[in-house]
Amino acid sequence: MTTLVRATGLAKRYNRMLAVAGVDLSIEQGEIFGLVGPNGAGKTTMLKMLATLLVPSAGDAEIGGFSIRREPDDVRRVIGYMPDSFGVYDDMKVWEYLDFFGRCYGLSAERRRGMIGDLLELVDLGEKRGAYVQALSRGMQQRLCLAHALVHDPAVLLLDEPASGLDPRARVELRELLRELRRMGKTILISSHILPELEELCTAVAIIDHGRVLASGRVDQIQGRLRAGSVLRARVLGDEQAQERAAAFFAAQPRVVSVERLPDETIELALRGDEEAAAEILAASIAAGHRIATFSRAASDLEELFLQITAGQGGPAGRAGEMPQPPGPGVRA
Repeated sequence: MTTLVRATGLAKRYNRMLAVAGVDLSIEQGEIFGLVGPNGAGKTTMLKMLATLLVPSAGDAEIGGFSIRREPDDVRRVIGYMPDSFGVYDDMKVWEYLDFFGRCYGLSAERRRGMIGDLLELVDLGEKRGAYVQALSRGMQQRLCLAHALVHDPAVLLLDEPASGLDPRARVELRELLRELRRMGKTILISSHILPELEELCTAVAIIDHGRVLASGRVDQIQGRLRAGSVLRARVLGDEQAQERAAAFFAAQPRVVSVERLPDETIELALRGDEEAAAEILAASIAAGHRIATFSRAASDLEELFLQITAGQGGPAGRAGEMPQPPGPGVRA
C-alpha cells in the first residue's frame, strides 16, 4: 500500500512547554486513521502542523510526497483541513460559500458550478443551496464545512474533532459520510476524545497523551502487543445456586486469574490468554450445563487499551515551565 502521510520526529515547543514531543506516524492510502487522546494531549497542534498552519520546532512530515516544511504550498493542494471550531460566513448563502472557496482555489466558473452541486448532494444539503449559512443547524454547518474542505478534491482530509457538539443523529450522519468518502478513495486523519466513535469508524488509531504517541496501529494489533489477557463478563441464567455453580466453574479453569460476582447478576472474570482461550472457556461452560446468556468484554477494546496505555502518563511532558526531552519513536504497528 502507498503511505500518504508520514511524520518523523514531529515536535512543537511553546517557550518551555513541549506540546508535541517527537511524533512518528505512518498512514496508508485509504485509511481512516484516528488520533485518540484526552483534551490537551496535543492532537490539535499535530493537525495544525500537518495542515501547514504551524511550523514544527523539530522533525518533518510528508503528505502525498511533499514536505510540510519545504513544500507547504504543494501540501495544501493535496489536503483538506477542518478545524475543531469551524468558521462560516453567516451573511453568505450556502452555494455562495462554496463558490467563494472554489474561486480561492482558482477553479473555473464551469467547474465551480459542477463542484457545488456535487458536494451539496454528497453532504445532503442540496435543498439548502439557497439558504443563508446562519440559518443552518450546527450539524448542517458541520457538513458544509466538510464540503468546504473538499472543494479542491484533496487526497487527504485532516479533521479535528468533527463530531464535537453534534447530537446523536448528526453524529451518525457524519460517520456515514466519512465512510462514503473513504469508499471514494479519500484518506482521512481524524482526532477525537470520543473513543466509541473512533473504534467504530477507524481502520487504525494512534493513542496520544502529553504530546507523545504511546501506541499506534489497528486496535487488535495494539491489543495483541500490550495485553496478555482480558476482563470478561458472563451473564448466567438461573437462580442463586446456578450463579454460584457457574462462578465456581469459572474459578476452577486454569487460565482464569480471578472471578467476581457483580451486583447486576453478572460474573466478571480476569482471563490469562487471547480470544481463543475465551472461546474455549465459553464452550466448556456450555458443555458443563451452564446457561450462558451473554459472554463479552467488560469494556470496549479501545477504551480498555486507552486506559491501560495512558496509566501513569501524567508526567511532566504536558506541564508548562518544564522542558522534557523528546522521546524516541512511538510504538508502531
